[in-house]
Amino acid sequence: MKKRTPLLLTFLPALLLLWYGASLTTAGNDDPDYSESTIEAATEDFEPYELEIPGSEVTLEMVPVQGGQYKMGHPDYAEGELQNQGPQRDVEVSSFWMGKYEITWQQYDLFVREVVSRLEEQISPIGGQIPVTADAIALPTPPYVDMSFGMGRDGYPAISMTHYAALMFTRWLSAKTGEFYRLPTEAEWEYACRAGSTQAAWYEEEGLSASDAEWHAGNSDGGYNRVGAKAANPFDLHDMAGNVAEWTMDQYYEDYYEKLEEEPAVNPWFRPEVLYPRSVRGGSWMDGEQMVTCTERRGSEERWKMLDPQIPKSIWWHTTAPFLGFRVVRPKETPSAEEMEQFWVEPMEDF
Repeated sequence: MKKRTPLLLTFLPALLLLWYGASLTTAGNDDPDYSESTIEAATEDFEPYELEIPGSEVTLEMVPVQGGQYKMGHPDYAEGELQNQGPQRDVEVSSFWMGKYEITWQQYDLFVREVVSRLEEQISPIGGQIPVTADAIALPTPPYVDMSFGMGRDGYPAISMTHYAALMFTRWLSAKTGEFYRLPTEAEWEYACRAGSTQAAWYEEEGLSASDAEWHAGNSDGGYNRVGAKAANPFDLHDMAGNVAEWTMDQYYEDYYEKLEEEPAVNPWFRPEVLYPRSVRGGSWMDGEQMVTCTERRGSEERWKMLDPQIPKSIWWHTTAPFLGFRVVRPKETPSAEEMEQFWVEPMEDF
C-alpha cells in the first residue's frame, strides 16, 4: 500500500513561503523601516556592539571590520593545484560589521519558533486548530528531529540549515531590528577571516598552529564545539576557518577568481541564479587540519538532502550536512531598499 503524504505537509511549504513573504511586507511591529534616522546614527560610531534580539534576552555580538583592499585567493595557488582557491586577485571590500561568533542554536531557535508560531496563526482560520510542529514545517522525521545530532545546543553553532533558511534568518533579523543584516559575500568572508594576513591561514602569521586557532577533525573529538573556545583572529572573530563551514551570499563557481575580470574587483558578488551549488567557506570539525584556512571553499550539493524522507524535500534543512553553519554581517553604509531586495534571493526549484 502506498503511503500518502498528509494534506498539511503537501501544502505547508507553499503556505510558509506565502506567509513569510507577506509578513515582511505587511505593516506590523516587526516591519523594518530602513529610512529611520536612528539607523544612520548607529552607523556613525563604527564600534563593536551587542544586539539584544527584540522580544528575547538572546544577544548577538557584532564586530567592526574596516574595509580595504587585499589579495584574495591562496598565495601558493598554481595551475592544477589547490583547485578552486586561485589564482589570486586584487579585491576591495567596503566596511561592515560581522558576527563575532557563528550563529548559535539559541539565536537560530528564536527564528524557528517565531516561524512556527506565526504559521499556526495563518493556518488556524483555514483548517481549524492544527498544531504545527517543527517536524511538520521542515524538520525530517525521527531520528533527525534534533538537528544538533546530539552534539550540544547551549552555546554551540546552529547547523544543517539550507542556504534559503540562512537567508530567511537574516531577513527575519532585519525585520526584528530595523537594521539590515545578511550573509557575507565570499570576498567579505575571506577578507574578515584573513584579518590582514597574507597567508591562507590567518593563524600562521600569528605564530599559532591550526589546533591553537581552529577546530578540525584532529582536535574536535568527533563533533562541533562551543563558539569562541579558540583564539580570535586579529579582527576579534572566532572560529572563522574551523568548527563549522559557513554559508556566503554567492553562487559557487569553481573558477570564481577567473570571473573577477577587473582588478581591483570592488565588492564582488555572484548573485545565485540556480539552486546548486551555493558557496560555503572555511573548513569544519569534520575536515583535516589542512582545510581550516581562509581560502577553503566548496559548493553545496543536492546529496546534502539525501537522508531527508519528506516529499517534497525540506526547504529548511540539509540532513547530511552537520558541518555547515553561518554568521551574519551588517554593512556600515546602509544600502537602498532596492539594493536590499537584491539580497533576498527567492527559493528555487526543489528548494
